[in-house]
Amino acid sequence: MGDVLFSNAEPLEGSFLEMMELEEIDTNIYRAGYVFEEPYALYGGQVAAQSLLAAALTVDEDRAPHSLHGYFLRPGNASRPTVFQVFRDRDGRSYSARRVVALQGGQVIFNMSASFTIGEESPDLHEPTAAQQSAVRLGAPTIIPRMFAFEGRSTDQVRPAPDYPMRFWARCTEELGDSQLMHTCALTYLSDIGSGLGSYNTDEYKSMSSLDHAIWFHRPVDMNDWVLTDFAPRSAARGRGLYGGDMTALDGTLVASVAQESLYRRVRK
Repeated sequence: MGDVLFSNAEPLEGSFLEMMELEEIDTNIYRAGYVFEEPYALYGGQVAAQSLLAAALTVDEDRAPHSLHGYFLRPGNASRPTVFQVFRDRDGRSYSARRVVALQGGQVIFNMSASFTIGEESPDLHEPTAAQQSAVRLGAPTIIPRMFAFEGRSTDQVRPAPDYPMRFWARCTEELGDSQLMHTCALTYLSDIGSGLGSYNTDEYKSMSSLDHAIWFHRPVDMNDWVLTDFAPRSAARGRGLYGGDMTALDGTLVASVAQESLYRRVRK
C-alpha cells in the first residue's frame, strides 16, 4: 500500500492481464481469482485497479473513468481471491457514478467511488509538467518489486528521499492492446507503488501504509510507453502524511493527477 521500496530484489513474475481477469459470479458481483504467495499485505494498486475494472464492467463502453477515490481499510492477502461488489449509484446523460466494495473473508478491505463520463468537446489545456519544464530524461533501469509486467527507469531525484522513489519512469512490458480501459487500469496499478513522503522520512518517523488514494484521469494514456511519476510531499501532521503529483507521458502530456494520504508514525524500535 504505497510503502514499498525500489530495490535490487527480483520483480514478480506473472501476467498483469491475467491478474485483471474478473469472473462475474452474480449481478454486480465479481471475483478476482489470480492468487500468489508474498510476504506482504496485498498491494494497494492491485485492489484499486481491479475495483476500477469491476465498476467499469457495469457502465456503457463509451463511458471512461475520469476519477476514483478509495480507502484502504484492512490489509488484504494476495494468496486469497478478492470479491468486488458494485453499487450503481447513478447513470446520467453524461456521467455514471459507481461504488465498489472489495471483500476478503467477509470483511471489507477497500472501498472506492468512481465516476465515468462520455467526455465533451472543450479546449485542451494544462500547466507544464516536470517532463516539459526540466526535460526529465530516462535514466538507468530500475527494478520495480511487487508488480507484474512492469519495468522502471530512474531519473534525477529532485528531493532527498533515501528510501522511496519520488520521481521515476515506468511502463508495462505486457502488450495491453487497444482497450483504453485496460491502460487506465494499468496506470491505477502503477500509481500506488511509490510515495511522495520520502523526503519527510527520518530515523524516528516514517510514512507507512496508505490510508486513502485519489486519481483524476485527464487524457488517454499508453501504458506500453514510458510514463513519468513525479510526486511531492504536501503535509505531515497528527500521524498522517499527504502527497500529490503528476503522471506524465513521454511527450510531456499530463495524463493523470494523484493524491494520497498515508500513515506517518514513529518507527518502532
